[in-house]
Amino acid sequence: MDRRIAIGCDHGGFALKKELISFIDSLGYETIDIGCYDENSVDYPDVAFSLAEKVGSGEISRGIIVCGTGIGVSICANKVRGVRCALCTDETMARLTREHNDTNMLALGGRIVGTELAKGIVKTWLETEFSNGQRHINRIAKITQYENK
Repeated sequence: MDRRIAIGCDHGGFALKKELISFIDSLGYETIDIGCYDENSVDYPDVAFSLAEKVGSGEISRGIIVCGTGIGVSICANKVRGVRCALCTDETMARLTREHNDTNMLALGGRIVGTELAKGIVKTWLETEFSNGQRHINRIAKITQYENK
């Protein structure tokens, strides 16, 4: 299993991203920080597309993207072929999106979830395996089929 996790943010997610990098590393993963690197204003699509392309191409198996709400970056990520990104605001969503949707990207809102909740979401998302249930496999196949049209 690939233990590398790409992580990125815009200025609205910078503070949370900084906190998450050391936390993710403490769980035994290697974080690959793709920006941004300070709180100066940046356009979230630039970072989101860059990270999502690494995941969609298979260069990195999973990624975490953070902006102020998580909405904009999740929209961007889901435009990239091969990406299934979920915006999660609690641990139940994180668990279910891995079990049922086999998501390969997680979006978080740096201005929406607090640091400790975000850590719980990330830990749950990283540690939850896809259930491999036939109904879930069939549904993901339909998403991929539509994406490839």
